[in-house]
Amino acid sequence: MTHAIAPQPKPFDAKRGIFWMMGAMMMFSGTNSFAKLLMEHYPVIQVVWARYFFQLLLLVFFLAPRLRKVLVTSKLKLQIVRSLLLLGTSVLFFFGLSGLALADISSLMFVTPILVTVLSMPLLGERVGARRWAGIIVGFLGAIIIIRPGYGLMQLTALFPLGAACLYALYQISTRFLGRTENTMTTLLYTASSGTAILTALVPLYWIQPDTTGWLMMAALGVTSNLGHFAMIKAYEEAPAPTVVPFSYVNLLWATLFGYILFSDLPDLWTISGACIIAGSGLYIFHREHMRGKGVTKTEPIS
Repeated sequence: MTHAIAPQPKPFDAKRGIFWMMGAMMMFSGTNSFAKLLMEHYPVIQVVWARYFFQLLLLVFFLAPRLRKVLVTSKLKLQIVRSLLLLGTSVLFFFGLSGLALADISSLMFVTPILVTVLSMPLLGERVGARRWAGIIVGFLGAIIIIRPGYGLMQLTALFPLGAACLYALYQISTRFLGRTENTMTTLLYTASSGTAILTALVPLYWIQPDTTGWLMMAALGVTSNLGHFAMIKAYEEAPAPTVVPFSYVNLLWATLFGYILFSDLPDLWTISGACIIAGSGLYIFHREHMRGKGVTKTEPIS
């Protein structure tokens, strides 16, 4: 009598996981760079539509043989709510991106993991101890340093990424619920299709006919966004979350590089200092959650 041998789990490879995470951050920064360039000539709503439409087009192309199977979900309402949260996040983020430097808006979005910790108390019933509260407070102080009320970024445009961070925190929490039962590609497909459907109804009101370069850059939004999500999934497959999550903060380095090359923007000392404080507090909170065995939220930059 023979017994089936259960497949052994794939061993982790820290170097490959870190490589994929850094690649994901580069792709997401590329998406934001293409979006910022496009918004110099096209309305924000049209650029957000392009990001969703071309992402969906690529997903449908690659998932075509098993599209019906991937569309099956047991949590349709939550999938829709999560998709609407990300759509709202994308719209607010892109409005902020149209008026802020890449490094500045990336730094402000670092508060998302901190907000996830705050919201996990009423929504997930998690306890937050004194040490994590200290990390939360320090993180928000970092955000204030970047904004510098009355001096720096504290203008209407700066409110957009802060609103985006709030919605994105709710999006991350809804992802926790879906991640327990739903296939990653199912969730990604519903996110792209819901956003595309809503924006396709709105975009005729704002439409400006793109030229060839415009169409190519819009298509690049979908390509870089999908590559970023794929690379992030691979990062979590190759290495434990505590290993790869700290490298998500390399997003600021990519944003600074692209911002300087494409827009001649460099973050000032205040932005760099605030970003370091927020990143440090976020990593500390992440460490405390890991030590408490609460699980880890796989945070993704907006793309």
